[in-house]
Amino acid sequence: MSATRVRLGLRANLAQFSLLVVVNALVGGMVGQEQTVLPLLAEREFHLAGYTVLLTYVLVFGLSKAATNYFAGTWSDRFGRKPVLIAGWLIAIPVPVMLIWADHWGWIVAANLLLGINQGLTWSTTVIMKVDLVGPRQRGLAMGFNEAAGYGAVAITSALAGYLAEQYGLRPTPFLLGAAYVVLALVLSTLAVRETREHARLEASQPQSGSFTGQHTDLTNRQVLVRTTFTDPALSSASQAGLINNLNFGLSWGLFPLLFASAGLAVDQVGILVALYPAVWGIGQLATGALSDRWGRKHLITTGMLVQATALTLIAIVGTFPAWAIATALLGAGTAMVYPTLLAAIGDVAHPGWRARSVGVYRLWRDSGYAAGAVLGGIVADIWDLRAAVWAAAALSLASGISVALRMYETHPRTDRRPIDHIGDTS
Repeated sequence: MSATRVRLGLRANLAQFSLLVVVNALVGGMVGQEQTVLPLLAEREFHLAGYTVLLTYVLVFGLSKAATNYFAGTWSDRFGRKPVLIAGWLIAIPVPVMLIWADHWGWIVAANLLLGINQGLTWSTTVIMKVDLVGPRQRGLAMGFNEAAGYGAVAITSALAGYLAEQYGLRPTPFLLGAAYVVLALVLSTLAVRETREHARLEASQPQSGSFTGQHTDLTNRQVLVRTTFTDPALSSASQAGLINNLNFGLSWGLFPLLFASAGLAVDQVGILVALYPAVWGIGQLATGALSDRWGRKHLITTGMLVQATALTLIAIVGTFPAWAIATALLGAGTAMVYPTLLAAIGDVAHPGWRARSVGVYRLWRDSGYAAGAVLGGIVADIWDLRAAVWAAAALSLASGISVALRMYETHPRTDRRPIDHIGDTS
């Protein structure tokens, strides 16, 4: 791509940005096809005993996605964003088939291993590409759209899969959704998506580049890992908050359907409750991402973690459909405050020269939360009960919010009010 044609800003790259929003919706839909159905499939068709055993698929998904996130950032810098995106969709091809035809739980676990790799490569890459396109002023807005599309699709597909399972059975119909998503996403990623690495290079070349001034641009992979995990208070705070956030999501994925079903709710009602959490989460990010560009990142992250703690406490206490609907909606609202804002904070602090790798490290820790949620939720539920597992997640969310409030600094360079839409436009 010629340097004279590269421009930063949402308006200048609206077509490609919108296309990437659609692709990320398909990424989220791959998770949504499982959320309502798999926990019930584990109990009713595979007759699994013990919550820890049941949550093996969430554990494997979380570990494979977390590890792949790290490599997605490194490979995006080395080979480009688009090849990594296409590779992620190629890996997803067998997943719906395995879920439909599995006659042993091991095949379900194997499908989720591949699904985790798919999610790590595709979701990480769409995040990186959107940040590349919009430049520094609109990162929160960009991440709001990205995450809203992904988790909105999780919600819609979860509800639709629950309806299809109630009407036509747990298999195969709900998983045909995933098969359609893979085909469409692979076509779009191959034929329509364009490489965005030159946009990051353009931003890095701009003089006086805001919060990046004076930063080293040639950090090693190890230095990026240490800085994002431990030494930078904002990057490391984002990493731990992201981990706890996805611990909550991983626990909800594996245990919420069982908790709701234990109260006698029908499968379609369980599907609605399971979908309500990511629905509010997804829609809310359209507002919270943009608000973080105006108000800053730290206070939204702190508030969001505390709201999640409150919502989980309610879920552990109540036991009816209306009460759970309120609680899961509140959980979605708290997550919406946190999710795009954490990614925007990483983009604020990390120099474009190593930003993709820092995003990969952050997402490594954030998506380790799936595995942590599976282990914590399974062990606590087996020792005590399902509600005790939710109480444990509430306590961790409270501790995370307090840690962010005490340690994280504000990352958003709000003093720089220059218009960004025409940076790099040499026409």
